[in-house]
Amino acid sequence: MTLVRPFFARPAPVVAPELLGCRITHGEVTLRLTEVEAYTGEGLDPGSHAFRGRTPRTEVMFGEAGHLYVYFSYGMHWCANVVCGDEGEAQAVLLRAGAVVAGHDVAAARRDGVKERDWARGPARLTSTLGIDRAHDGADVCGPASAVTFSPPEHPVDPASVRTGPRVGVSGPGGDGTAYPYRYWLDGEPTVSAYRPAVARRRRP
Repeated sequence: MTLVRPFFARPAPVVAPELLGCRITHGEVTLRLTEVEAYTGEGLDPGSHAFRGRTPRTEVMFGEAGHLYVYFSYGMHWCANVVCGDEGEAQAVLLRAGAVVAGHDVAAARRDGVKERDWARGPARLTSTLGIDRAHDGADVCGPASAVTFSPPEHPVDPASVRTGPRVGVSGPGGDGTAYPYRYWLDGEPTVSAYRPAVARRRRP
């Protein structure tokens, strides 16, 4: 059983906590999601790539729910989001961390020399473990032939174990955890990434 489009066609802050415990599969590797972040859309969320409107990079965010938005971060890493909300709203959930539950041999080869708890501990490590990159930008996770799929939790998640707080590394107003408490994680999970506030960049003279 896989998650269907109506699941994703809701506000990102509603979808995000419900993705905790869900499984994402690509090829031979499956992760159980332990940490995610919600981003709302144009003009609403200063932490979102879509805040200032459409660009070639963010076009997929403005499309149909249930597609992947994959972007290159810091010139080094791929990060994967799943588009949420109604078409045109540009909402998405960033997949921040997970635990490998299937495909351990493949994951270990991709993350050679890394401790298992760190294989997908952080958004760039998560995509590396799953083998997701630019080629998956725009991929439909709800289609019958989807290369990337989401499925419900194998066991129900205890709502009391869900924590929320400020998003990692988001600067400016979007990093305000009171206004945007959009990071969600499962308490006690060793695969959850460490919280780090954004570091202000110095302007060049």
